[in-house]
Amino acid sequence: MQQGTLMRKVKSKSWKKQRFFKLQDDCMTIWYQSKRTGKTESAFSISDVETVREGHQSEVLQSLAEEFPPERCFTIVFYGRRGNLDLIAGSAEEAQCWVQGLRQLIEPRSFPLTSALVSRTWIRDWFQKADKNKDGRMNFKEVQRLLKMMNVDMNEDHALRLFQDADKSESGTLEGEEFVLFYKALTQREEVLSLFQEFSEDGKKLTLLELVDFLRQEQLEDEGTEELAMELIDKYEPSETARARHVLSADGFLMYLCSPEGSIFNPQHRLLWQDMSQPLCHYFISSSHNTYLIEDQIRGHSSIEGYIRALKRGCRCLEVDCWDGPNGEPMVYHGHTFTSKIPFREVVSTLGKYAFKRDSRVEPYTPSPSLVLQGDGGAGLQQCGELGDSRSHGGDGLPQVPTSPPTTLQELKHKILLKGKKIGRLEDTLDGPGDEAPDVSDDDNGAEAEEERRKVKRGSALQKDKESLAQALSDCIIYCKNVSFRGFQEARSHSRPSEISSLSEAKARKLVRDAGNEFVRHNAWQLTRIYPSGMRTDSSNYSPQEMWNVGCQIVALNFQTAGTEMDLCDGLFSQNGRCGYVLKPPFMRDEETLFNPSDPSSWESPGPTTLTIQVISGQQLPKVSNSKDEAIIDPLVRVEIHGVPADQARQETKHIENNGFNPRWDETLQFQLHVPELALVRFVVEDYDKTSRNDFVGQFTLAFANIKPGYRHIHLLSKDGTSIPPSSLFVHIRITE
Repeated sequence: MQQGTLMRKVKSKSWKKQRFFKLQDDCMTIWYQSKRTGKTESAFSISDVETVREGHQSEVLQSLAEEFPPERCFTIVFYGRRGNLDLIAGSAEEAQCWVQGLRQLIEPRSFPLTSALVSRTWIRDWFQKADKNKDGRMNFKEVQRLLKMMNVDMNEDHALRLFQDADKSESGTLEGEEFVLFYKALTQREEVLSLFQEFSEDGKKLTLLELVDFLRQEQLEDEGTEELAMELIDKYEPSETARARHVLSADGFLMYLCSPEGSIFNPQHRLLWQDMSQPLCHYFISSSHNTYLIEDQIRGHSSIEGYIRALKRGCRCLEVDCWDGPNGEPMVYHGHTFTSKIPFREVVSTLGKYAFKRDSRVEPYTPSPSLVLQGDGGAGLQQCGELGDSRSHGGDGLPQVPTSPPTTLQELKHKILLKGKKIGRLEDTLDGPGDEAPDVSDDDNGAEAEEERRKVKRGSALQKDKESLAQALSDCIIYCKNVSFRGFQEARSHSRPSEISSLSEAKARKLVRDAGNEFVRHNAWQLTRIYPSGMRTDSSNYSPQEMWNVGCQIVALNFQTAGTEMDLCDGLFSQNGRCGYVLKPPFMRDEETLFNPSDPSSWESPGPTTLTIQVISGQQLPKVSNSKDEAIIDPLVRVEIHGVPADQARQETKHIENNGFNPRWDETLQFQLHVPELALVRFVVEDYDKTSRNDFVGQFTLAFANIKPGYRHIHLLSKDGTSIPPSSLFVHIRITE
């Protein structure tokens, strides 16, 4: 890899160009150049690579399957929304060299990362960026440039003093370990050191009992505290001598605070921690809208990448819009628009590979709960038959007709459930046709403007729908039969738990406003799906929180669009093993509940819970993407509460001028939560600008139920929801009932 390899970079069947790929000496960067011009075309960091796929595992490489064998093909997948890189090597051996080499290089970043590894990787990255003449050394001028790149506004005399202290060889340059010393001096954490000394009698170490005191008094760890203290010393103390004496140094203390155990997110809740034996309607379900789109709703690109990205994010309800295609093969795309199309069989094949796949390195205990497929579109009789026969493409995970309706989520494990139109009743599928005339349900999905037109045409469409639905496909719809919503009383009288209604965001919002308690009761026994307005052609999102407040289970969002709404979605579903299912609070699972999110008198809480957050400091905050190298950010922290209307709140700190490297705020924010069970807490860092809108720097969102009290680090995420180590906030959390 370091010698370099000539490979074909491919973008389409006709665009296949040779590029020379080379791994740099730092083993952190890959650049490639045009064979024809010799000009370096692009470069990417190993830290940007999420995974490597072998063979024809992209649409482009699948289209070239007859021309190039799978053993020569591979795909580099990047974090966030950056497009994949499809490559064809000259031989199978060369392809394996790159596939295995890349996997080895990205392997050390698997969770959990130690803070030492993050720092080493980060130091090396910065060293390479600042070493302009690539001589492996850094003079003071290069160090000054580096400080600006790292968001540090430092007095020149102070910077020179740190530089000279680290220059042990007195060569006037820093290299290797000297730069590490410089970095450590730069990142001295005074606020952590003073906390350490508060509990350390000699100011140099924490004895086992002193660490136990800290864990009990500040971190509120009240069970197995001595065992936990021993584990933390064994895991995070860098000195073998100190480990043998069961003591924790200041370095070890900092490493603990930066670790998963020192995170604001309760590490126990990262695993599967909720009851998974409840009925399907008792869970919030991570859900996407028009999953196949990775851009806008009118002319956007349809891609199986949409499904892969959503599934890897924990999504458990996907949308598949099938329409008649050429040669009797159904196609997936947004009907009556100009979006591109993908063959339905490719979608099914992708689901077979990724629907129940888990990364054992990341989430070793993740279950494989059911996957709901929302089926829409206008495929005709023959091609509907193709859909019904498609179970053979996806293996055992696709639905089989059961002998009785399911009662719990556990019974549906590893199953794909189809949501859509159905001929007749569920009982007819299970027991054979009865005397009742067959009923074909309709789906409310689509632009709100079409709602009235559908009502007028419903009578004539009924017969047409009967003719166009294939029995094979209809028989697959067991648990999520689509029915129109005609009011809560009508649903209570005539609907069944195996049925589901789809509502537009506007219609749902009106029901929340006019009949909040009835909506909560309805969702205690039946599924409801909410979808974005047809006016959101730019793939923007509505707030999912107001829909979760009334217990709607399937709140479909455009996963391709970053923003607050997707932050809330990722925040809610980052718990429970990231399985895509979160159990609703008890008062939302009771069919006779009095709860109404808009009516405080209906809440049974003994009184508000007080959440007190001391925002202490920030560490190595990233520069905003549109700023120049010289621009150092002026960061502020905003804390937002998303929950029932009475709990909605936001407060922010003052901004710190010219310091994105180690800003200190030491400000306290306080919130009153009346329904903490539904609250999400979002931490946002912005670059203050007095003349225009603040720029986004990073964020982290989690459910209130997952917060750990005490001194905690918040590891920030990018706009795309990917981690940006070692950027973090240091806070103290207190929760008072």
